[in-house]
Amino acid sequence: MKHIDPTDISLEIAASTFAALGSEQRLSVLRCLVRAGESGLSIGELGQRSGVTGSTLTHHMKILAQAGLVTQKKQGRSIICAAVAFDAVRDLSNFLLKECCADSTLPDKDHDHG
Repeated sequence: MKHIDPTDISLEIAASTFAALGSEQRLSVLRCLVRAGESGLSIGELGQRSGVTGSTLTHHMKILAQAGLVTQKKQGRSIICAAVAFDAVRDLSNFLLKECCADSTLPDKDHDHG
C-alpha cells in the first residue's frame, strides 16, 4: 500500500490491507519486522522471532509484500525482510479513528484518545 493522505484512503484499500493483516501469524511477522526497524531481519531470524517458519513464512511474506507492507531483498546468501509501510500502518489507524465519536451525543471531554 502506498503512503497516502488518510483523508483520501478508500474503504477498498483499507479493507484489502486489513485483510492482509487478518491472520495472527501475519500480524506476528509484521510486528517482528516493525520492532526490527528499517534494517529488517534475515528470513531465518524472522522465523525464530515470530515462530513462523518454512513455507508458511514464505506464504505470509508474499501476502504482506503484495499489500505493500514489507519487502524482501537478497543480501549475499541471505534474504532480508523489512517492514516498509510504517506510514501505511499509521494511515490505517487514522482511517479508523478519523471520525471517532462524530455521532456521539456525549461531550468531547469524555472521549479522550490520548
